[in-house]
Amino acid sequence: MTPAALPPPRRGAALALQALGGIVGRELFKFSRQTGRLASAVVRPLLWLAVFAAGFRNVFGVAIVEPYDTYIPYDVYIAPGLVGMVLLFNGMQSSLAMVYDREMGLMRLLLTAPLPRWWILFSKLVAVATLSLAQAGVFVGVAALIGTPLPVLGAQTPHLLLAAVSCALMLGAIGLLLSVHIRQLENFAGTMNFVIFPMYFLSTALYPLWKLEESGARWVHLAAQFNPFTHAVEWMRFAMYGKDPGAAPAVVLLTLALCFALAAWGYDPQRGFGPLARRGGGPP
Repeated sequence: MTPAALPPPRRGAALALQALGGIVGRELFKFSRQTGRLASAVVRPLLWLAVFAAGFRNVFGVAIVEPYDTYIPYDVYIAPGLVGMVLLFNGMQSSLAMVYDREMGLMRLLLTAPLPRWWILFSKLVAVATLSLAQAGVFVGVAALIGTPLPVLGAQTPHLLLAAVSCALMLGAIGLLLSVHIRQLENFAGTMNFVIFPMYFLSTALYPLWKLEESGARWVHLAAQFNPFTHAVEWMRFAMYGKDPGAAPAVVLLTLALCFALAAWGYDPQRGFGPLARRGGGPP
């Protein structure tokens, strides 16, 4: 039965699901034609794992702290952070795609569809998260092949999947919010340098919080505690070992809800896509 033949409530639900499938399918199709994008997404963290971790394996020792029950090599410690790197970079690259679609007029056309604006943006967010998780899965498989297996299969798998999906959605929502305020593609590189690198390096992706505190880097330690990417990495890290992640899920989910709500408010075709357009005097 076609959506037009259904009763109005069911017809609306069918159209919403059709839109979700269409948007996700479009993003997957675009990605399938960009083989270099997958290669760069996997090679970047693999270089950190194979080169950086190898070089510092005997320099940085990780003590027996939660969630670990024994001493671990450095490459095992940074592996969850590198999974987070894959999710982070793809979430931020989604901002570039959104800015491009907006400059080409595709976003305006999409947002005028007879569906709630938040649902259209949620569909874009689901597409971004799907691509992020696919790339992360490829990285986990290749990391296992080069000798750094991650405990992703077992009783902890459902919790880990929940953590990975939530973190991918959160980082995609941050990228979505950034795309509201990035007016031109030329401004994208600078904006990313002020977002990606601080989020990654001021987190527990490369070193535990207690190391930062022990070294006397108080401001770095404080910034890492308030960094939502820290909580994303810690949630996945603790989920891999079946341990309680503490407040990390709450921080991730609250950040996801806040960023998505602000992005949905900012993407208003009648206002020209956000407050910056009002100051600029017109739509993009």
